[in-house]
Amino acid sequence: METSFRTKNVSLTEEHRSLINQKLTHFDHIVEGLDRIEVAFYEERNPRIPEKDVCEVTMHTRWAVIRAKGSGIDVIAAVDKVIEKLEHRLEKLKGRLIGRSQPHHRPPKPPEKAFDGDGLDEMALLGGAQIVKSKSFTIAEMSPAEAALQMQLLSHDFYFFTNRETGRPAVVYQREDGDVGLIDANERS
Repeated sequence: METSFRTKNVSLTEEHRSLINQKLTHFDHIVEGLDRIEVAFYEERNPRIPEKDVCEVTMHTRWAVIRAKGSGIDVIAAVDKVIEKLEHRLEKLKGRLIGRSQPHHRPPKPPEKAFDGDGLDEMALLGGAQIVKSKSFTIAEMSPAEAALQMQLLSHDFYFFTNRETGRPAVVYQREDGDVGLIDANERS
């Protein structure tokens, strides 16, 4: 792991550098693939700010760049605040990565209710998920090519429209191979 220091209007002694380096090396055990750490110090010139020394740390890993900023009455106090923020962010990020890669670490889903035949249980249909947001909008009538252009202009993965050629609802979507797909609704029989 490589650590680099930058200072502006702050004097940083060799003793400070070794102490800061020692505090930052424990992140090597928390984060695998920690390539380098950039530490920047500067001083706020506003007389109304009591905590003038500011520390910014940028950690470069294989899979993310993590930044934190803290201020204190001296350099070491600023570093301690930054380390607290970094520990919190790394634990949060590590939890997300573990949850994504190891399904047994995910929180258990609530038990699904049995279908009683009287009606549909929406929670069971959604697999325990809830609909938390809904949108409504007017559906424009256009050709699939125009819809694909609108999708790209909006930077979306799909675009819902009324197909001018068929007069029915349709969706264009971005395929993994880079092409665009079209889903056109059939009339009910």
